[in-house]
Amino acid sequence: MPRRQGYALLIALVAGTVAIAAAVAFGTSLLADERQAPLGGSQTHAAARNPAAPATSTGTWVATWTAAPVSAEPDSGQGHPGSTIRNIVHTSVGGDAARITLSNLFGTVPLVIDQAAVNTRPVTFRGRPDVTVAAGLQVTSDPVVVPVAPDADLEVTLRTPYAAGPVTQHPNAHQTSFLADSQGTWSTTRWRYLTAVDVRNEASPGAIVVIGDSLTAGSGSTTDANTRWTDVLSDRLRHAYGVANQGIAGNRLLLDSPLTVSGVKNAGGRSATHRFERDVLSVAGAKTVIIALGINDVQQFPQEPDARRITGALRALTERARAQGLRVVGATLTPFQGYSTWTPGSNSVRLAVNEEIRAGRIFDAFVDFDRAVRDPYAPNRILPEYDSGDRLHFNDAGYRALGRAVDLGTVDGTPKADAF
Repeated sequence: MPRRQGYALLIALVAGTVAIAAAVAFGTSLLADERQAPLGGSQTHAAARNPAAPATSTGTWVATWTAAPVSAEPDSGQGHPGSTIRNIVHTSVGGDAARITLSNLFGTVPLVIDQAAVNTRPVTFRGRPDVTVAAGLQVTSDPVVVPVAPDADLEVTLRTPYAAGPVTQHPNAHQTSFLADSQGTWSTTRWRYLTAVDVRNEASPGAIVVIGDSLTAGSGSTTDANTRWTDVLSDRLRHAYGVANQGIAGNRLLLDSPLTVSGVKNAGGRSATHRFERDVLSVAGAKTVIIALGINDVQQFPQEPDARRITGALRALTERARAQGLRVVGATLTPFQGYSTWTPGSNSVRLAVNEEIRAGRIFDAFVDFDRAVRDPYAPNRILPEYDSGDRLHFNDAGYRALGRAVDLGTVDGTPKADAF
């Protein structure tokens, strides 16, 4: 049995006995105040490291998995009343307790969840099994005593008893989840409502938060293989850190996504500038942020013709992260000649952005994704053996090259003290 899947069976076998013993030791001191706050966020980085943690608990809360809320699910105006949503997620760091964050960002009415569980272990909210999440807000559960293995699949189950929509989703997950009702069970590659799983871990240095686009989300990778470059990075770090993947396919730095997919506008999510506090600064245990954005500003219509606007936006995000004590690592923009939107002009913008990144005038450190995947004989193209087929996105081998390109020393350390 593959290592990534084997842990799930082990957890299922031991969860009952471990949970009973741990609950006695943990006691009711783990019950946390229910957090229900605007998704734009007003939390400081210090609060995000251990939000709503009970005073008597020890250890640090670290994000083991995240998925940025992207859009309303198509044709979900009534939600999924009476259905059970089984979100399957893949962990990075492990821990001895977990908590979940649920989002109703795109809902227009309150969302009721009357049952929630992590690997069949019931989850509560301020001590209750049910919770109501107001439209546009999110809520974080009480901690639940459940062993969470690193590098393993985890099942987070939610039941929605009433009609309430639209459903907040993260589509194109490259992970199989399930939706069950009285008519049967259907597989899906959407994560619904769930946006974060945090674990309690006394030894982890913290979380590495990656904000990016489809190349971070893993477009072109094999479903359920966990071969996104962030998964490769987590493997190389031996799962000591949480790795929070906040990639959204189609995402841009400067503009909310103009994409419309299946009738859903802004299908590539809000711009990184708008979502940075919610998706980076508020992540539990955040220590380092990797910014892998800009290629959609270059190639997606309307194309940004001024490299200085892109580098200025990257610099502004860096300043915001440093203000919260985060180390910032940036990625160069990868080649895309042969893709339908490539032009010599857009490529020159990409090269100018990369020049500024390599000069060290934006980030604390950088990872040269461009160099890692470009064809040395045609440097404006990606290597054929890394190409998923469209000349822009990567296959598993390409994502492996990106994950291996990260110098592990760059994700630790302190921000630069000098100003730009």
